[in-house]
Amino acid sequence: MSILEARDLKKIYGEGENSVHALDGVDLQVNKGEFVAIVGTSGSGKSTLLHMLGGLDRPTSGTVLVNDVDISKLGDDELTIFRRRKIGFVFQAFNLVPVLNVYENVILPMELDGEKVDAAYVDEILETLMLSAKKEALPNQLSGGQQQRVAIARALAFRPAIILADEPTGNLDSKTGQDVLSLLKISAEKYAQTIVMITHNDEIAQMADRIIRIEDGHIVSAGERR
Repeated sequence: MSILEARDLKKIYGEGENSVHALDGVDLQVNKGEFVAIVGTSGSGKSTLLHMLGGLDRPTSGTVLVNDVDISKLGDDELTIFRRRKIGFVFQAFNLVPVLNVYENVILPMELDGEKVDAAYVDEILETLMLSAKKEALPNQLSGGQQQRVAIARALAFRPAIILADEPTGNLDSKTGQDVLSLLKISAEKYAQTIVMITHNDEIAQMADRIIRIEDGHIVSAGERR
């Protein structure tokens, strides 16, 4: 069952002769519970695609459906709320609030939304990601791998339909990156999450259920589901 779909997605920057077609008619489907890696060279359009899928930027034309909702038709305020509730983001930069401890960073999106925090669920996520002993620690007291695990916990805590990960291991060494991705995969399977990740690291990409290759704004290979 498709949970995320892009139809004839185009993103054009600039006008006339100076225009750049970052995405040029992308069609994509991701099924519920799938772990998909999107790979491509620098400038291929993979980051632009992720931003369109997550509603962080609007396409020039085309449609993005998340849980059968056309997010390209939502107003700015509606999109912000939808994004916060339905899409979890994990970025290369950990984006943790330095004055908040681990637990406070994880529950921050729910508090901003006025949602009641399910403390037992949050504790379970922290345990799964091996962060239970670090609940009171501030970000500057954590290693890079631990900070990225906090970012993953924050993405999971709202029970989003989809997790979008943008080069989530880019600031980590190879072994730490693989360890973090293994935990992300375990967590996603445990909580029935769908993951779409962009990466330039082929070893990391091989951990996904399916690898999609994008070049010059076109999907050149949609991969086979494993």
